[in-house]
Amino acid sequence: MLAYLRVIIVCWLLYLAVTGNLELSNLAVALAIGVVIALVMQPRSRPLPLSSLPVALFNLARYTVWLAIDIIRNGIKVARIVLDPKLPIRPGIIAIPAGTRSKVGLALSAHAITVTPGEQVIEIGDDGVMYTHCLDAVASAEGAEEAQRVRREMLEKIFE
Repeated sequence: MLAYLRVIIVCWLLYLAVTGNLELSNLAVALAIGVVIALVMQPRSRPLPLSSLPVALFNLARYTVWLAIDIIRNGIKVARIVLDPKLPIRPGIIAIPAGTRSKVGLALSAHAITVTPGEQVIEIGDDGVMYTHCLDAVASAEGAEEAQRVRREMLEKIFE
């Protein structure tokens, strides 16, 4: 039961952090999403060491800020592309290795990529590779593995 509650709370907080909407209806939607994710994941029950909670919460806040900055930065890049009369896009699909065996880490990494303007995960292979469509595949490919490494490190510290 504690494992389910932990997943529900983390998903609830992540959803609220990403949406930035604290209205009652959004709180309820976030809770419902957290419950569904917990039921689908069926997390293993293991003791939650309270000593790891501050590290997990710090990394959750760090991850949220990092994701918000990434969304804003890429939103500006996409706006520049769209507003340029020449429409300088180099669309394509790149493969981003998740580098994690955790289904939660893979799902949250795919979510972070998809909410970022200009990129969308279109398929996840059995080996954990995320195939991602990008407006500028060349620029995205240059920083994709480093961005995934940073995401993976933060997510692992949240879910340790």
